[in-house]
Amino acid sequence: MSPSNPVRQLFTLHPPQRDHVPAARIALSIAVPLVLLVLLGRADLTIYAAFGAFTAIYARHEPLRERVLHQSQAGLMPCACVGVGSLLANAAAPEPVVLAVTAVTAGLAAVLAAFWRLRPAGSLFFVFAVGAIDSLPGAVPVWLAVLIAALSAGLSVLLGCAARWVGEGCTGPVAAVPPPPGPSAGQLWVHGARFLVATSAAGALGAASGLSYTYWAMVAAAAPIAAPDLTARLQRGVHRVVGTLGGVAVTAFLLSMSLQQWHVVVFVILFQFLAELFVGRNYSLALLFITPLALLMTQLAHPVATGTLLQARAVETVIGAACGLVVVLVLRTRREREADRAARAVLLRAGGAPERR
Repeated sequence: MSPSNPVRQLFTLHPPQRDHVPAARIALSIAVPLVLLVLLGRADLTIYAAFGAFTAIYARHEPLRERVLHQSQAGLMPCACVGVGSLLANAAAPEPVVLAVTAVTAGLAAVLAAFWRLRPAGSLFFVFAVGAIDSLPGAVPVWLAVLIAALSAGLSVLLGCAARWVGEGCTGPVAAVPPPPGPSAGQLWVHGARFLVATSAAGALGAASGLSYTYWAMVAAAAPIAAPDLTARLQRGVHRVVGTLGGVAVTAFLLSMSLQQWHVVVFVILFQFLAELFVGRNYSLALLFITPLALLMTQLAHPVATGTLLQARAVETVIGAACGLVVVLVLRTRREREADRAARAVLLRAGGAPERR
């Protein structure tokens, strides 16, 4: 079994990179607006703040100047996606329109993220924002949703600046590596096309399943495409399914108890910290925390029946991940296929077994 085998990677915990420091900052970025809104009696608005706070996830290993630039760029995107989702919700757009807009958002946001060299790559968070906000009943005015997201994003950027005082992003091998050349225009559009095709197929199949929360299928389809190469994408798809199913079990345990709003807020903050602590070390392990984080976020804003919520999350994730993996296998450029063949040749010369494609 090769070291890059997706099964072995499920049990591989990569070395830490002082992950507790950015994890604490990111958890604080989501804690402040959520606690404030709950104190004001507006838990229904917490989901807009949470999406704005996802700005803090970006540029975690970058020096201060690059972090400010990339977090400012990244912060524009969840705010725009919250606005798009709110527009769809206020207009009571039919499901085909919602699916089409979300898929287009996935493609365009992926292109923009790649052009700006944002890390984490891809458009997973932006797909989540459009789909989740559209699904909320009793939509708030668009201006209010965007304002809350923008204030939360701004706080995340400020905390990203303050993190320099504890040494985050100032030292370490990741920050010292020069950035590779940017993708060409053709590579950008192929990259965006993968997201568009995968999320469109996942949305259509998710809707055909008859379950609610079709956007979760679209989120799962976007997840593997964001990885840098075919092997990493295959690993990401496998990890997404395994980790999400485990995370659904964690969520089921939590929701079996009578949680109050404050309990949910505390768990959201805790899971955000744990997710960032492990996401760079083992993606499937991180999903044990990411999944309940996402589900509790939506429950805090709009509680629904637990059984429906968990079933939809599990099934839609499998559907979406399958669509994403099919797309990354089929929509490969000639250069990528040549790189895959070269990687297999290196493994064979080293005495390893090539990955199954």
